Amino acid sequence: MAAFLVEPIQGEGGYVVPPRSWLVALRQIADRHGILLIFDEVQSGFGRTGEWFAAQAFGVEPDIICLAKAIANGFPLGATAARGEIMREWGAASHGTTYGGSSISCAAALATMDVLREENLLENAHAQGGHMLGPLRELQAESPIVGDVRGVGLMIAVEFVKPGTDKEPNTAAVRRILERALEGGLLLYPCGHWTQTIRLIPPLTVTREQVDEGLAIFRRAVLAESA
Repeated sequence: MAAFLVEPIQGEGGYVVPPRSWLVALRQIADRHGILLIFDEVQSGFGRTGEWFAAQAFGVEPDIICLAKAIANGFPLGATAARGEIMREWGAASHGTTYGGSSISCAAALATMDVLREENLLENAHAQGGHMLGPLRELQAESPIVGDVRGVGLMIAVEFVKPGTDKEPNTAAVRRILERALEGGLLLYPCGHWTQTIRLIPPLTVTREQVDEGLAIFRRAVLAESA
């Protein structure tokens, strides 16, 4: 059995958001040829995109989904989910795990899902993420080193380039912006093959006031580098 294994939104690769049509085409090709479609949602799952999973944000259903990280809000836990007809193909001893079966981590996962629902955190991720994109795109129009702003929900990235080039990665600028932001009280984290991208991934509980405060610090750090 063959399979396509993809991140619906790239994580370490640079928070690259594909066109929905690309994922739809993968689904169609997989269906046509009997290929399984596997989504790695370790980074994008459990509310980060404003939906439970990025699969729902794009409206494309995978056959198998890989889950971890936010599933238990910091407790060590991972899961593989699939349709019943796929899971029934596994025998009783087909899958084992050395560290599996933690009742504490499972309880933490259940509590995490309760909080996501009760505090409307999917809606908050969607609202705050949408709010962030406007000022960031205004910053892109002002700064020649901002090559792209992209994201879904609270999975947002700003990619930095060298001015006057065909979007050549600007790793040095990212390093200095990270340092300036930290001095201003904002902790950020890079990604991308050349570490040319800064991801903006506040907790799903973030408030509008906190978002605006963080954006102001980030804006100052970027414009100082652009000067």
